[in-house]
Amino acid sequence: MATSLSSSPQPSFSYDQNHYRIGIVTAAWNHHITSLLRQGALDTLIETHSQQSLEIVELSVPGAFEIPTAAQWLFEKDCDAVINLGCVIKGDTPHFDYVCNAVTDGIGQLALKFSKPCIFGIITTNTEQQAFDRAGGSLGNKGAEAAEAALWMLLSKSNLDF
Repeated sequence: MATSLSSSPQPSFSYDQNHYRIGIVTAAWNHHITSLLRQGALDTLIETHSQQSLEIVELSVPGAFEIPTAAQWLFEKDCDAVINLGCVIKGDTPHFDYVCNAVTDGIGQLALKFSKPCIFGIITTNTEQQAFDRAGGSLGNKGAEAAEAALWMLLSKSNLDF
């Protein structure tokens, strides 16, 4: 997402009476960036808490590669959605490509396996400055956008008419 969801058309749903358990997995690698993503996600969920009943469960993992495993654990503990936050900055080796592909595939597979929102909040950039721009800088906070996406998906599913 290049811009905040709040500037995009919003779905026509209303908050419901359901209680949702939302997991947040945050990679410790590049903590100076992932901590900003985490705070953006938490702020968004806390702002929503007055309208929607939410429980937040958090896990920290060493790096982005470990995120899908932790997300699976949270789904196995009855989370309704999992927000996955990490930062992979391209270096001089193909390590970036392997990590990004594995995390992307893992998150996508979990969403389908559990039929629940497994939100991709992983920043993949060429430079540290690009990461900061996406972690609360000039391009918004992708952690906040990931939290918005999780809520949107949960509420959209609850508003299905059949």
